[in-house]
Amino acid sequence: MSTYFGWPAARFATGWVLGLMLASAAQSAAADCSRPIRVPVAPIGMSVVTSGGEVGGVYPDLLRKVSAETGCQFEFVVVPRARVEAMFAASGADVLVPATRTSQRDLHGDFIPMMKARPMLISLSSDRSPVESLAELGERRELRVAVVRGFDYGEPYQDLLRTLKAQRRLVVEADVAAVVRALERNLADVTVMAPSILAGTLLQDSKTRPLLDRLRLEAMAELTWTDSGIYLSRHLPAKDREVLSDALERNSRSGTVWKTLQKHYPAGSYEEGLKALGAPK
Repeated sequence: MSTYFGWPAARFATGWVLGLMLASAAQSAAADCSRPIRVPVAPIGMSVVTSGGEVGGVYPDLLRKVSAETGCQFEFVVVPRARVEAMFAASGADVLVPATRTSQRDLHGDFIPMMKARPMLISLSSDRSPVESLAELGERRELRVAVVRGFDYGEPYQDLLRTLKAQRRLVVEADVAAVVRALERNLADVTVMAPSILAGTLLQDSKTRPLLDRLRLEAMAELTWTDSGIYLSRHLPAKDREVLSDALERNSRSGTVWKTLQKHYPAGSYEEGLKALGAPK
């Protein structure tokens, strides 16, 4: 990552290090959040990875970078995705990550876009006839649909879930790994989510990794490219939101988020469902 301008080297080095420390301390003092920031997370592809109580992945890496820049401290706790959503709605979570933007989530927090995302219909390869829309999926009664409890891709998606539930062909699972098992064991025929989420889950297990070559992806007419990123709860003090928003937006504009994503996802595993902000449609 001899002398300098007439200074002895040792004195220059000491002064340089001290200057950095003072500058860092001054920045932290100016930007430090008023309290630790509560971040409940659930495993979601390579965006959030949990193992043995440890939390990693694209967004935890990003938040740790923001912590180093601002002095704000993030407290991660691993819970099911549905509980993450419930905690955010009840002001028990300061951050919702990752999340596509929806009108329901807008009621509780301020959204900061990090990339573009597109959920798709995903299944294991088969010779069934194609599906082109969620409306058509609602009519294809032979297809059982597995979803993750707590995922939300907007009103058309929620309308589909209500239809499927009424038809008794909705399979609701606690996490993506359970959806994978449902597809693999023929307990469900298809799922709806961002391909990167499913691919990231398959990549983490040598037993499921071969399924990557069997995935069938179909774009749904109602599920277009939309903003995906981070919500900051309005329950946070205004000053804390301002500090965090500035840091997150700066990292988004600089391309740091997209570069971090590319470090975690191998080429070919995310492009169908994720792209950088500003990328052509």
